[in-house]
Amino acid sequence: MEQKSTVPTPTPTPDGGAPQRRRSPRRASSAPAGEAPTELVAKARLVHDRLCAVYGCPIGYFHDLDPLSELVSSLLSHRTRNADSGRAFKALRQRFPDWADVIAAPTGEVEALIHGVRWPELKAPRIQAILAGVRERTGNLDLGFLAEMAPEAARAWLEALPGVGPKTSAAVLSFSTLRMPALPVDSHHHRVAIRLGLIGAEVAVGPSHPVLRAQLPDDWSAQDLYDNHEVLMLHGQKVCHHRRPACGRCTLADICPSAFQVD
Repeated sequence: MEQKSTVPTPTPTPDGGAPQRRRSPRRASSAPAGEAPTELVAKARLVHDRLCAVYGCPIGYFHDLDPLSELVSSLLSHRTRNADSGRAFKALRQRFPDWADVIAAPTGEVEALIHGVRWPELKAPRIQAILAGVRERTGNLDLGFLAEMAPEAARAWLEALPGVGPKTSAAVLSFSTLRMPALPVDSHHHRVAIRLGLIGAEVAVGPSHPVLRAQLPDDWSAQDLYDNHEVLMLHGQKVCHHRRPACGRCTLADICPSAFQVD
């Protein structure tokens, strides 16, 4: 008889990143969250308005998953192309229609199903551990109760789970059927924000979340914040590439200190 998994957990790195290397800690922005300088607030709004004109806001939501399913989907997506993480999620759901079955499954089987994502050997036990953590804390596998919480409280609850960081917690609130106001920041969004001077180059993705959120109006809706993330992400994918950004066709070139400066 095949032995059930005991759900081993590798040393977690929040938001599903690679195994951590020793490095000097990165400093966050000198401006505390909630106290963004006036000039950055104005610039962030100008960036949003210009990119919305290019990419067409409001932007339709790309997912309609319940929050627990969105949590798993988000964990699979870290440092992985959307098409690959989507296939992995579909394979997982086809094999295990109930998330409780994922917890009980041999970890090797879960890893094999999600082999197309980056670091499946880390993500498989992490997903099992997080699902088990949700069940232990709530008595079930349903995160619908987060809708009754304030967004920051809901994110804090999620980030108490092993390996869940600010990007994942924001994604669950924003992308799932919760449709709660939260600002996810992915690698494309982060790169564009650095090049525009909205955050310093020393600010890592995780600490950038409250800094970038503080630059946007407090009363923005879930749709507004989703649009902001999507247009910055799309701009990073389509124009402000990691290498050889297309500054010549960038609608932000006149306000970007990095324009025509990056190879």
